[in-house]
Amino acid sequence: MPKQKTNKTMLKRLKISSSGKLIRRHQLGAGHLKRHKSKGALEMHKKTSTLFNTEAKKYRKVLGL
Repeated sequence: MPKQKTNKTMLKRLKISSSGKLIRRHQLGAGHLKRHKSKGALEMHKKTSTLFNTEAKKYRKVLGL
């Protein structure tokens, strides 16, 4: 059976920390329709955040980790 290919788009969006946690570089929807969003919402989108365990399990499967 062939190996599973890593999803390159997900690999670009996520970063793996030294402890093995998955870190989201930026949140979705940050660059679309900015005019109607508050400054607080836009600032929140700029920050990096760690993924929850349930999400991380799904993404690990996609990444082939």
